[in-house]
Amino acid sequence: MSPVKGKKVVKTDKAPRAIGPYSAAVRIDSLVFTAGQIAIDPATGELVGGGIEAETRQVLTNLKHVLEAAGSSLEHVVKTTVFLADMADFPKLNAVYAEFFTEDPPARSTVAVKTLPKDVRVEIEAIALIAES
Repeated sequence: MSPVKGKKVVKTDKAPRAIGPYSAAVRIDSLVFTAGQIAIDPATGELVGGGIEAETRQVLTNLKHVLEAAGSSLEHVVKTTVFLADMADFPKLNAVYAEFFTEDPPARSTVAVKTLPKDVRVEIEAIALIAES
């Protein structure tokens, strides 16, 4: 049992398994906090190829599945943090990101980092509200 009252760990087979000692997401009260998602195909466990656009699509698809498992959705995201290995990829990332967040996009921070797990080009984490039933 969690020492934090109301804390629930979120699990789903539709997103990659954690590659370390962390949860894909944690739900508490009306909020969901996701771990950073990278471009791993949950069906194969392998990284997707195809450059920053393909990676970003897979990352956001994984994020969508984690949020849905928590009772939320991309439409309920209030904040994302994007970690990029190369800020030169920002315009391409932005174009794909806009496909997933089409209306009233969440607040966002984008940070350039030296490296990411498994040498991916992008990782995205989110905070979202629980969807009302």
